[in-house]
Order: sequence, then structure tokens, then C-alpha cells
Amino acid sequence: MSDRTLVGKTALVTGSTSGIGLGIAKELAQQGANIVLNGFGDVEGPKAEISALGVQVAYHGADMSKAADIEAMMTFADNTFGGVDILVNNAGIQHVATVEDFPVERWDAIIAINLTSAFHTSRLALPYMQKNNWGRIINIASVHGLVGSAQKSAYVAAKHGIVGLTKVTALENATTGVTCNAICPGWVLTPLVQKQIDAKAIALGISNDEAVKQLLGEKEPSMRFTTPEELGALATFFCSPAGNNIRGVAWNMDGGWAAQ
Repeated sequence: MSDRTLVGKTALVTGSTSGIGLGIAKELAQQGANIVLNGFGDVEGPKAEISALGVQVAYHGADMSKAADIEAMMTFADNTFGGVDILVNNAGIQHVATVEDFPVERWDAIIAINLTSAFHTSRLALPYMQKNNWGRIINIASVHGLVGSAQKSAYVAAKHGIVGLTKVTALENATTGVTCNAICPGWVLTPLVQKQIDAKAIALGISNDEAVKQLLGEKEPSMRFTTPEELGALATFFCSPAGNNIRGVAWNMDGGWAAQ
């Protein structure tokens, strides 16, 4: 897609100062969409990267576990760009423990950030999209929205919930120009995953390359990571005219993980 099909549109991407979210934001900007970034850590670097693509960029540091912050962010987007045409719900956190040992506060935080935040952003974005009879809600779920893994109860529950929310949102808007779909990645080489690889290499006394092979070999038949750029390309496809009648799907980009 090289014809900048999203000129005049505004995309809000949560959790977009690094990793998957930033990759998707950059791909949408390549198509001409103005971008509202959200997240923690370095902000000026991502803003500069987006600006260099010839679009307008703004940032709001909403804590995605807090409804009031989310409402303030959506109001900010409305005031800055007039409304949100493309909403990408990407913000997420993780914690690993067995069910009986799972800290209650971590469960609550994961459900709030990985699931409930997408409800709040969607409910606030939909009226504008419905008024214009055009909109795209893209929920970044996970292969864990389709299958389970031990010690990831909160994350798996939240991502299954995201897939369910996606289907209901799509059905409620099925006769309009507003679509809602989910993307379900497998392993993506983000800074967070790189830390897991480094830790595995140190713990087992093996090379980084061998740690990568072990990580991928456990779940992902393709033996390669999905890239943020690939996820961004799928998001832009959903936003193209070819995506007009793609509604309520959970599209896994997981190297064959869920096919097993």
C-alpha cells in the first residue's frame, strides 16, 4: 500500500511508544494517518520518528488502568484532531504464575490494562465513527486469545476477552462502515521478549541464538518471529477498502502456533 490511503484520518494507538504499538503507528503514518501516541518511557524519539513520515503526531500519557485517564485521552484526541477514525487497542502487561500463586493485584492490573481499557476506548470512539459511517477498531489480542499456556491465567483470560469484545463490537456495527477486528500475534521480537531471551540464555548457560531457537521451538513452527512491521501491514490492510467487509475476525499471525 504505497498510495497513502489514510490521509485525513486520525489513528490512536495505545501502548505505542515502543514495540508492536510503535510499529503499527509507523505503518499507519506511512499511509498518511495522523497519530496519537500513548505509553511510557521515551516519548520524543517515537514522536520524531512519526513526524519524519510527514504526518501530525500528538502524545497523551494516559494510564490505561484508569477510566478517567482514558476519557481524558479520548477528549484530547477529539480536541487535537477532531476525532479518532482508527483505534488500535494495543496496551498490555504480563505476569507469570500459577493460578493459586497469582497475586490478586497483578490479576486486576492485567485485566484492567489488557481488556477493560479496550472497552473504554471503544465506547468513547464509536459515536464519532458511527456519525461518519466509517471507522476501524483493531484490537491487538494474542495467540493466547485463541489457545492457553500454563502460568498465564490473567493474560489468557484477558486476551480471550478481547476476542469476545471484538466479535460483539463487530456485530453491533455490522450494517455500518465501522469494523472491528483482532490481530493475534505469536512471538514478536520486542524489547520485552529480548529480555526473556537474554534471561533464558544466562539461566541455561547457552548462546543467545540457541535461546531463540528454544523459545520459538516450544510453540512456533515457523521458527521465526513476527515483526511489528508485519503486524502494522495487517492493520493497514484492515483499514483499506479491502477490509470493508472483514468483521469480527481474530486473525492469527503466529507462525502456525494455533494450527497445531
